[in-house]
Amino acid sequence: MIQGCGSDVGKSVLVAGLCRLFANRGLRVRPFKPQNMSNNAAVTADGGEIGRAQALQAFAARVAPSVHMNPVLLKPQSDTGAQLVIRGRMAGTWQARAFQDRKPDLLAQVVESFRHLQAQADLVIVEGAGSPAETNLRAGDIANMGFARAADVPVVLAGDIDRGHVIAALVGAHAVLDPEDRAMIRGFVINKFRGDPALFDAGRDEIVRRTGWVDCGMAPWLPAAARLPAEDAVVLERGAGARQGRLKVRAPMLSRIANFDDFDPLVAEPEVDFAFVPPGQVIPDCDLIILPGTKATMADLAFLRAQGWDIDVLAHVRRGGRVLGICGGFQMLGRTIADPDGIEGAPGEAPGLGLLDLDTVLTGDKVLRPTTGRLTEGATFEGYEIHVGRTTGPALARPLLIRPDGSGEGAISADGRVMGAYVHGLLGRGEARAALLARWGAGSDGVDQAARTDQALDEIAAMLETHFDISRLAAIAGLETKL
Repeated sequence: MIQGCGSDVGKSVLVAGLCRLFANRGLRVRPFKPQNMSNNAAVTADGGEIGRAQALQAFAARVAPSVHMNPVLLKPQSDTGAQLVIRGRMAGTWQARAFQDRKPDLLAQVVESFRHLQAQADLVIVEGAGSPAETNLRAGDIANMGFARAADVPVVLAGDIDRGHVIAALVGAHAVLDPEDRAMIRGFVINKFRGDPALFDAGRDEIVRRTGWVDCGMAPWLPAAARLPAEDAVVLERGAGARQGRLKVRAPMLSRIANFDDFDPLVAEPEVDFAFVPPGQVIPDCDLIILPGTKATMADLAFLRAQGWDIDVLAHVRRGGRVLGICGGFQMLGRTIADPDGIEGAPGEAPGLGLLDLDTVLTGDKVLRPTTGRLTEGATFEGYEIHVGRTTGPALARPLLIRPDGSGEGAISADGRVMGAYVHGLLGRGEARAALLARWGAGSDGVDQAARTDQALDEIAAMLETHFDISRLAAIAGLETKL
């Protein structure tokens, strides 16, 4: 189990890289995260949802994602409440304090899912959440040491040297953990080192001296990690820089933005200048505005208006600009959005942007399914749907996409400048992206995003192979006879 000295120390990338490394060595590998908190979710083949980081890790291990890889997923809907997903299925909305009380009841299901994967694999690589040194959260914990001890999984603790004080972070964790939790840690790794690694030899020796833990290596800064889908919206808060490109594309950074890796393929396109617009800023003149997915459509529609972005979008359309809405963004393009059952919060109804002749009601079971088909001009796509809501209206007679059974999905305005659909990942396949970019006036490199991700994972695995002590990690995992 890879635990960390805090959030964003690189646990997800390290687990993905190690999944690819050991899969390349011929082992049957499975990723696992007991509890995740993210609005970036992926759909499994059996119609469930898990964190996108675990779907990426499954891709790294060259296996299909399963709901057992992330049995507890929290999808924040407000500052204090989140939708709870258990083994891929929505299990209601919980406030933070109430969820803390429920966590002990979930531990048995978490361990059962882990055992399910363990029976299929030579190696299960587990990702922790946050830090085990957050001792105020230890009671009822299912994400770090609570799980590790319940499932008897040895831990390797990761520290991030790029943010500084890594010696204090690792030694401090040793100091505050209770003896039984501390005994689960068999070694440590250091992540994100820049420069000559020999310069930190004395620091690593100091950590060993003070903790007694085995030094399992130090990973350098991994440039290829930037080509992997990000799990946490913290990367958006740091800013996504624009660049010169023929097609200028902007996406407002909604407060509950979800599945923002939809835009990764655009970032890689040479002829596209893509950037997010942070709160408090005007959407500048551009060729295309994309309204992204969101975990809370009604709340983010109000947020969009509070930023004045509705005025920017409507003015953009009046000037002849183009708009694409994805999932929640697609719902916002219609005339109305209603939540009669209070699925996302207080029951109510709100006017949409009125750019498509559609109405959406947030009701019924959550739609969770992989999706394939073609654009109306013939290019094939593949993606997934993950939404609550049913959309109806005359605009659906002009669909953006055609499913294999001939039915339509999404809508296009009569002048072709406003379009939307529920499908996430629509830009991932090269030929679909090329067709859309051609419609918007730009060329494409035509590369499938999956191929870019695959290459990045191989590069990361190669770096970890060089800089980590793989034999020590294998020994901690009990793999001596399998390598």
